[in-house]
Amino acid sequence: MAIDHDRLFKELIQTFFEEFLLLFFPDMHEHIDFRHLSFLSEELFTDVTAGEKYRVDLLVETKLKGENGLIIVHVENQSYVQPSFPERMFIYFSRLFEKYRTRIVPIAVFSHDALREEPSVFSIEFPFGDVLQFRFFPVELRKKHWRDYIRHDNPIAAALLGKMGYTESEKVELKKEFLRMLVRLELDKARQRLLLGFFETYVKLSEEEEQQLQREVKAMETKEREKVLELIISYEQKGRKEGLEEGIKRGIQQGIQQGMKQGMKQLIRNMARKGMTVEDIARLVDLPEEDVRALLEK
Repeated sequence: MAIDHDRLFKELIQTFFEEFLLLFFPDMHEHIDFRHLSFLSEELFTDVTAGEKYRVDLLVETKLKGENGLIIVHVENQSYVQPSFPERMFIYFSRLFEKYRTRIVPIAVFSHDALREEPSVFSIEFPFGDVLQFRFFPVELRKKHWRDYIRHDNPIAAALLGKMGYTESEKVELKKEFLRMLVRLELDKARQRLLLGFFETYVKLSEEEEQQLQREVKAMETKEREKVLELIISYEQKGRKEGLEEGIKRGIQQGIQQGMKQGMKQLIRNMARKGMTVEDIARLVDLPEEDVRALLEK
């Protein structure tokens, strides 16, 4: 099943919005009054020329310290390479400004795996002068090295380690440090599961790597080791429980469908025994005539 990257990033940043700004934009964080914070409904824009629809990822209404007017922070996750992305950010900005008529802070999180120069400017220029220079605030995750963030007691830093720059040979250590960060953060169970689920969506260890991780965890100091193991066991138990519940649910649905199918067969045969024509039966049960005939022939 395809990963809904935008939904995952939206849930993560919405849950830890203040921590997100503190980690990547400390100057911006310093000016925002987080006592006034509300998440706006999604905006859907249609590109008539391209025939595509785009949904804005996250809109946050807030205030600046010492000011009465509202501002809007727009955070957009970009999970694939798109050369025209700066233009799309400008279109979002202009349409949002047209609707809300207030100052807007545009932020783009580049979460794809490509190492490339991502422009953060959209401009319209002529030989005789510039018309437009639109800029947004970029976060290029793959260019950030995961080791630079493991000392941050910040849940966003922990979750996004798996989207930062690392090598395949560092995966076990990466997950170990992520678990250590999660233990230090001492979050409630719901937020722990959010971070664990996000991280493990993007960082998957092989069976051999998981065994290596277990060995390294067991080599930790007693107190830390116990908390990390408790975290791993709790998450694994929840995964097994959800898998069992999904299996039961799927079994019930299949049973209902099978029961309905058998009931439909019996109903059609009873109608035929009473002398009803195939045409009348098909009309009453809302099935094609050829399906009714096939059931009767069996």
